[in-house]
Order: sequence, then C-alpha cells, then structure tokens
Amino acid sequence: MVDVSLETVLPQITQQPALLIILILCMGTLFMNGAHDASNAIATAIATKSIRPKAALILAAICNFLGVTLATFISTAVAKTMLTMVNFSGNSHAALIALAAAMVGIIIWGGATWYLGIPSSQSHALIAGITGAAIALQNGVDGDNFMEWAKVLWGLVVAAGLGFFLGWALSKLTSKLMSNFDHRRTEKVFGRSLNVMAGVMAFLHGAQDGQKFMGVAMLGIVLALGYGQGAEFEFPLWVMILCSACMLLGTAVGGKKIIKTVGMGIVHLEKWEGFIATASASICILISNVTGLPISTTHTNTTAIMGVGTAHHYKAVNWGESMNMFKAWIYTFPGCGIIGYLLAKLFIVIF
Repeated sequence: MVDVSLETVLPQITQQPALLIILILCMGTLFMNGAHDASNAIATAIATKSIRPKAALILAAICNFLGVTLATFISTAVAKTMLTMVNFSGNSHAALIALAAAMVGIIIWGGATWYLGIPSSQSHALIAGITGAAIALQNGVDGDNFMEWAKVLWGLVVAAGLGFFLGWALSKLTSKLMSNFDHRRTEKVFGRSLNVMAGVMAFLHGAQDGQKFMGVAMLGIVLALGYGQGAEFEFPLWVMILCSACMLLGTAVGGKKIIKTVGMGIVHLEKWEGFIATASASICILISNVTGLPISTTHTNTTAIMGVGTAHHYKAVNWGESMNMFKAWIYTFPGCGIIGYLLAKLFIVIF
C-alpha cells in the first residue's frame, strides 16, 4: 500500500516539480469542472427562483464537499474505472509529462466552452484528454483499455437516454396527478422540494465528478513517487478537501454563464418541472455512481430538462440552443482526444 499522506507527499512536491505541476493542472481542471458541471446542480433551482443565487452556491459547496468525501469512503467504483480505462505504464517521467499535457488540453477546452457559455462536459473532456495522451504515450491503441472505456458509452446511454425518458415520463405523470390540486399550493411545495433536490444532486455530482478528478490526481502522485499505475492506495482526506475547494471556487467564479444557459436557455420551467428535471437527473447519477459508470452530470441534467420540456410541448424546448450543446458534446471526445494526443507528443519531445 502506497503511503500518500500529506506528510509523505508534501516533501516530494518541493523536490519534484513535475508532481507540483500535475497537481496544479488537476486543480485547474477541477476549477473548470466547477464552472461547468457543478453549476448544473443548482441551475434549475435558481432559474425557477426557488432559491437565491448566493444561498444556492453555499448549498452546492456544502453538498459537493460531502459528496466527494462521504461517497469516496463508501465506494471508489468511478475512480477505479478512470484509473483502469487508460494505460500510463512504462517510463514514469514520460507518463507524468503525457498526463500533464492532457490536463493542459482539458483546461484549454474548458476555458473555450465556458467563455462561449456552452455547458460542455468536463468529465468527458477529462476522459478524452487522458485517453489521447495515453495513446500518444504507448504509441498506439495499447494506451486504451476498451473493456473499461466501454463504460463511458454506457454512461452516455444513461445520461442522454434515461435522463430524457425519466424527465418526460415523470413530468407527464406528475402533471396528471396535480390536475386536481391548487396550482399555487403545489408550486410552494415543489419550490421547497426543489431546493432539497438541488442539494441531493450537488452531493451526487461531488460523488461522481470528484472521484474522476481525484483518480487522475492520485495517478499523478503515484507516478511521481516512482510507483506503477497499478499500485494500491487509499484516497487521503487532504486530496478530497483540495478537490472540493477547487470545485467550489470554479462554481462561484464561473457558474453564472452555465446556469443561465441550462436553467433559462433550454426551456422555461415552473418549480414543479424544475423538481422533476433535477430528480430525474439525480436518479441517473445515483445509478451511475453505484455501477461505476463515468457519467456526465452536464448531459444528464440537460437531457432531463429537455425531457420535461418535451412533455409539455416539443416547441417548448429551445432546440436551437440545444443543438449548440449537442455539437459541443459530440466535438468533446475527438476534440479533447486529439488535443491531448498532440500535446503529449509535443511535451514528451520538449521535456
């Protein structure tokens, strides 16, 4: 068992610049994840005016932290998938350089999509970036473990297919059940419930995405300490806290644009519809956390909102805005994969 306590790793950070760079870049990608993905958890609650933005950010921060820490103590299924889907074995120095290149590519991609206000998935950017870098490192497809990578494809099915279906089906069912109740009263109930569900989704987001990025950070630490990719270790609390803090900062600084696009740009939601959308996305993320599927919270929440809007009327959805997001999702895998590959080849030659 590799000792990855702060007392052991801290001296290594000062002695090995590569490790410091890996951690800084990983925290940078977590910052972008907060700006992109964590904002989705509270987007509908803010858009429906169920909660004030500042209170929503505090809620997201607390629940994200709890999700990262508590869920990691319970299960590390998602993190293990991230660590086994790519091959960074071989020369440790070259592997560290390739991993750093992937992180740089992810930050570039995340910064561009954030600037444009497009809620692309930082999770998928991470997966694509490290896959491209691993292929560059191994000079071929040996850098990819397809059996584990296939879980990403199943995650897409859960995010897009199940998320949309649950949003549509639960919206239809709830609409019928509400027909005999006073609309103003139900809106108050769903408004309070939406705030609770936003906290649940923020918790699940921390459990899902926190593990992805912690897995990559720990890979960098293990490689820098001179151990192979298959070395056994336990996630230390200091890494969980550091990852949570960076995710929180990203949400606070960059979440506004994504909240506006997801919560207001796709479809106008009432409080009960926001609750259904958030609940549908939370169910999908919970299933993925238990099964170890690296799902995208951005895709899941967005498709659930589309499902709710379609249940009302297909014209209720802003399909033009939706198509822009679909394009960003489609471009993420090849885009970040190619960037990660090219930067890894370049960095290995230079450094």
